[in-house]
Amino acid sequence: MFARYFVELPLSTGQVKRLLTGDPETWLPGLAGKANRRGDDLLAEVGFGDRVRVTRPVSIAIGQPIQAGTKTVLPLTWVPAVGVGLFPSLDADLEIAPLGPDRTQLAMSARYSPPLKAVGRAIDRIVLFRVAEATLKDFLDGVASTLTSMEPVHEPG
Repeated sequence: MFARYFVELPLSTGQVKRLLTGDPETWLPGLAGKANRRGDDLLAEVGFGDRVRVTRPVSIAIGQPIQAGTKTVLPLTWVPAVGVGLFPSLDADLEIAPLGPDRTQLAMSARYSPPLKAVGRAIDRIVLFRVAEATLKDFLDGVASTLTSMEPVHEPG
């Protein structure tokens, strides 16, 4: 299955790239563990919902940034820290692309296979896909909120 979500940030692409390619502990939402180097597994919490919050711990691995023209891509993999086999693993690209001098699009394209084979695919069609989309949105909104709180926001002039 494939899911995609994006946000626009009132920050320059250089600012966003610098923050996201730096220490993941500064921008990963709900970070629960420490990592020594990029590519090490990080323990974070992902979920969705405001009034009733549904969360689960995941192990996140961040690959080396890839430059593709004006876009920078950070490969991510997240795997359930508990309940492996009951929850899907996810491979994603966190994309940083310029929209203007002080505007950046942060997007996430994710691919996952539903757990539990045929039963999981049937459940995915009914409900899991919506959960995956909501989790992706919540994660990226959290990253965006963290980034904008770390840097002075530039207002278009």
